[in-house]
Amino acid sequence: MSDAQKNQSNRTPHVPSAEHERAEQGGANDQSIQKVHAILLREKPEPSEGFSPMPLFLLGLISAVIFVVSVYVVHYRGDFDPLVYDHRYDAVAAKAAASAPKELTPEQILASGKRLYQTCAACHQASGLGVSGVYPPLAASEWVTGSEERLIRVLLHGLNGPIQVKGNTYNGAMPAFGKVQGGGYNWSDEKVAHVLSYIRHEWGNNAAFITKEKVSDVLKANASRTKPWTQEELKPFE
Repeated sequence: MSDAQKNQSNRTPHVPSAEHERAEQGGANDQSIQKVHAILLREKPEPSEGFSPMPLFLLGLISAVIFVVSVYVVHYRGDFDPLVYDHRYDAVAAKAAASAPKELTPEQILASGKRLYQTCAACHQASGLGVSGVYPPLAASEWVTGSEERLIRVLLHGLNGPIQVKGNTYNGAMPAFGKVQGGGYNWSDEKVAHVLSYIRHEWGNNAAFITKEKVSDVLKANASRTKPWTQEELKPFE
């Protein structure tokens, strides 16, 4: 082949094949899809995981409602008494009754006195028989079932020196249990009344209950006393 024919064949236009045309069409389609996708992204935000934060206004409103409701419940709770909305319910009378001192039954007084007596049992024994020659008995004792005035003074201020109990002599010292100067126990008038009432009803004893009002009266009458009693000093109160 001559050089002229070779040059002529090199200038012959290239005719694309069918596969090449399909590849160019596919590339065009990809570009179109990307353009459409870009448009959609501009019009709609990309989805995200989780929850969107609550608007501050709504959060403040809910907090205010909770606060108001809490204040209302606390103010009008009526101590959550089931009778508070009863038309027969008297709030003033109910409050006065709640603050009033509770009156104990005789059984409750004796139970309280029995617990308090555990302090006394170390000397007078749980049986109330005491210790021969040292601590006098409380069972069937004239000191226990006799004069209230004398018995109260013994427990409030204590007792020193020899005493005669059921025909026997006992020479010991009993500490003060009341709220008096130098007392080591500082029992209230109610506690003194409870334990004395207990020993007057235990071990076969059968004497009247002693009230806390009676204990208070005796304590006031001897407010200046600072030492234990002796048997001689207590004779006027037999």
